[in-house]
Amino acid sequence: MNDTDTLQSMLDVDRLIHEPARLIILSILYVLESADFLYLLRETGLGKGNLSSHLTRLEQAEYITIEKTYRGKTPMTICQLTGAGQAAFETYREQLKNVVNTMYK
Repeated sequence: MNDTDTLQSMLDVDRLIHEPARLIILSILYVLESADFLYLLRETGLGKGNLSSHLTRLEQAEYITIEKTYRGKTPMTICQLTGAGQAAFETYREQLKNVVNTMYK
């Protein structure tokens, strides 16, 4: 694979994941069984509306599930990576590794 092919392969990455905020969210969920909204809010540094918007996009793509529940009387939003989300994230990681490994041999 030449340098032009390598750079061209960057266009093949999942643009939904490639957006920095969503990449952070998926990176967190990849290593955890699940995370609640407040944890993601704190760890990502995003605002409530911004985080909610990104979570909705990931849910629509079926990369995560969102469960609205309660702990006592306190509402909780629990997010979890789906099998499709895990596979998409792993593919994305491999694509980036291949680009870096090819470009900087």
